[in-house]
Amino acid sequence: MAIVGSILKRLIDLRDNLVSEPDAQKAQEEVLQKLLKTAKDTEFGKHYNFGAILESVDMRKTFAEKIPYFDYHKLEREWWYKVHNGEENITWPGRPPYFALSSGTTGKSSKRIPVTSEMVEAIRKAGIKQVSALSNFDLPPDFFEKEIMMLGSSTDLQKEGDHHEGEISGISASNIPFWFRGYYKPGEDIAKIEEWDERVQRIAENAKNWDIGALSGIPSWLELMMKKVIEYNNLDNIHDIWPNLQVFTSGGVAFEPYEKSFNALLGHPITVIDTYLASEGFLAFQARPETNAMKLILDNGIYFEFVPFKAEYIKQDGSLVEDAPVISLADVKEDEDYVLLISTVSGAWRYLIGDTIKFTDVSRNEIRITGRTKFFLNVVGSQLSVNKMNDAVQELEENFDIKIPEFTLAAVRIDGEFHHHWYLGTETDISEEKLAEALDESLKKANKNYRVARSKALKGVKVSKVHPEMFPEWNATNKKKGGQVKMEKVMNEEKFAEWEKFVKKNKSKFL
Repeated sequence: MAIVGSILKRLIDLRDNLVSEPDAQKAQEEVLQKLLKTAKDTEFGKHYNFGAILESVDMRKTFAEKIPYFDYHKLEREWWYKVHNGEENITWPGRPPYFALSSGTTGKSSKRIPVTSEMVEAIRKAGIKQVSALSNFDLPPDFFEKEIMMLGSSTDLQKEGDHHEGEISGISASNIPFWFRGYYKPGEDIAKIEEWDERVQRIAENAKNWDIGALSGIPSWLELMMKKVIEYNNLDNIHDIWPNLQVFTSGGVAFEPYEKSFNALLGHPITVIDTYLASEGFLAFQARPETNAMKLILDNGIYFEFVPFKAEYIKQDGSLVEDAPVISLADVKEDEDYVLLISTVSGAWRYLIGDTIKFTDVSRNEIRITGRTKFFLNVVGSQLSVNKMNDAVQELEENFDIKIPEFTLAAVRIDGEFHHHWYLGTETDISEEKLAEALDESLKKANKNYRVARSKALKGVKVSKVHPEMFPEWNATNKKKGGQVKMEKVMNEEKFAEWEKFVKKNKSKFL
């Protein structure tokens, strides 16, 4: 038995037993109160009279009534532009030491999201909570002695005046505690390499020197990294070089669409643990093995609100209509989709993070990410959400025994009539017509609105097959490789036309 691992496991078990679970409603009220008190003398706090909100009979209700909804663009246009220009005390006291760069899943221009010292500390505390939750999983003591491969963006942050800029994974990795650095791979030198291909090449070259027990990162990029390690070292699977790999921690995206292609790179099954780390904060993590849902972190600098995810509340650009109703944590229901709003210690207020979620267990405050508001395809009334798309693609994988790790689609006009045109990342020989028919039937069965749309304005479904690596190539061209970059699942007609030109130009690379 590994002595050090046993000690670490016992310490984690002990901490888990000593730290009691906070009362959810009380914890959220205390978070909101602290946020308002801390920011009441900022320009934002004075403008919306945080002092009066704090003194009101129902603080949460008054907060919801007085503060409008903000997405990134509205908050940047009205307030954060001042922070970007170097001004202090705008939406949070002082000046943030970091800005998280996020191109998200739409657009070429990066968002610059303030990351305060309080947020860095909140992310650190959330990480400790997640590590403590490992005591709930059936992991052997020697797991706690193994190294952890954290594949995020470069930790070589850019110095810009009085602050640093980089993706949130790079900011987080650059602030890892000293005691964890011995476990952290690929190590500081390799992690600083900006160029994705060079960084992955160095990982492949050094892989034999490491005893990796856990992987952490976005599934699509970890797949590419593992393929490179396997190819470079002439292996059958990743366990040939990392035999003690037992855990994969996914971040910010649903793992199910990648499950089949990801597992094909393994020698045996591993434990998959979901986490929810966004550029705006560490929101949730999977706390127990009986579920794939994640537990919201309710006592750590983030206040949550929820808007029912209905077509009448969502604008075409994915933002909310001004009078969309909002509910607090106390009133959410299981298995209903909600648009997630957060207010944070980085000075984001009633902020539309862009994700939709559903509660799988209200008593445990456990959620699943179900999609993106911008990927709600409703051009002809189909009301097609990302989770319905993912389910349909997974059904294709199961029915035809194929792998489809990535896809994208758009509502396009063909001869004046609307069709859904899907691009599936797959190397199967099954015809595009057969895939289109199966996809269409799956969605008709699962989605009443889609079924009605198909009988009226939505005239057909078209499928085009492309090599799975076309998607990271597209991201590399339009944004960058690696890190937090995710593929957009739904495109507008203009972006889709660019995508099709790109595919046509680059198809020969993958023949």
